[in-house]
Amino acid sequence: MSYGTSGDSRLTKNERREAAREKARILREEQKKKDRRTKVLLQGGIIVASLAIIAVVALVIMNSIKPVGPGPLNMASDGIQLNQGFVATETDALGPNDDPVPNERDSDAGVLDIQMYVDYLCPICNQFEQTNGDYITSLLENGGTTVEIHPIAILDRLSQGSKYSTRATNAAACVANYSPNEYYDFHNLLFANQPAENSTGLSDDQIIDLTSQAKVEKADTIAKCVRDQEFKAWVGNSTARALNGPIPNSNVDKVTGTPTIIVNGLKYDGPIDDLASFQAFIIQAAGETFNENSTSTPTPTPTPVP
Repeated sequence: MSYGTSGDSRLTKNERREAAREKARILREEQKKKDRRTKVLLQGGIIVASLAIIAVVALVIMNSIKPVGPGPLNMASDGIQLNQGFVATETDALGPNDDPVPNERDSDAGVLDIQMYVDYLCPICNQFEQTNGDYITSLLENGGTTVEIHPIAILDRLSQGSKYSTRATNAAACVANYSPNEYYDFHNLLFANQPAENSTGLSDDQIIDLTSQAKVEKADTIAKCVRDQEFKAWVGNSTARALNGPIPNSNVDKVTGTPTIIVNGLKYDGPIDDLASFQAFIIQAAGETFNENSTSTPTPTPTPVP
């Protein structure tokens, strides 16, 4: 575009100055229009890009968030009850908003009832298991005793971010759901292979290997359950219920630490690493009925402790 003419040389000085100013004004207006177009295009591109990013993020979140499913089968009380021969009491699964259903304890039938709240990363739980596990096993083998195991997850902070307590408890729930009669063997293997506190704990593959050693049924399904943490929501909810209480069929308000051992409704507060003291407490809690039907395996006869 030309802003001058062949007659510019005949313009006066003032006219040439005004013409230069007009030319500059027109150039400024054109630049402003160009800048506005560029700004609009840039803003539009940013908006489109932002919307695309939001859509991708929303899609990822929607795919990663799964609806809360039911809890595991055979743990309607938040624990699994084992009977003679380590056979599990079968129960329906708890719905996401259902309250636990305590197992009924018939004190008149003379059945010894042991409840155990444990964290599979808890070294004191392992100490209790190593001291008293064979004795509890003998009670289950000989009948007249039920053992209800409540796995909870309170020590995630001690596994370097891997949340081993949650993963181990979820794995226990997987076994309870798909292969309940092998639960006791898996429970014992988790303690026999317990990792140290402040480590990353066992990997999912190592946990799955323990399920194989326990000879679980539906091994592939359980392996997927372990990797997918199928019962992770239930782990959190059942742990919260134990910590907030009350604990059904007992004199315990709530779980304040692991292990929490309850025999016929009475909490055991004796030494964890003293078999004789635990046996004495069993005798005290069970009364004469237990003495008449106790295991034939010779055991010490300690003085009962309060």
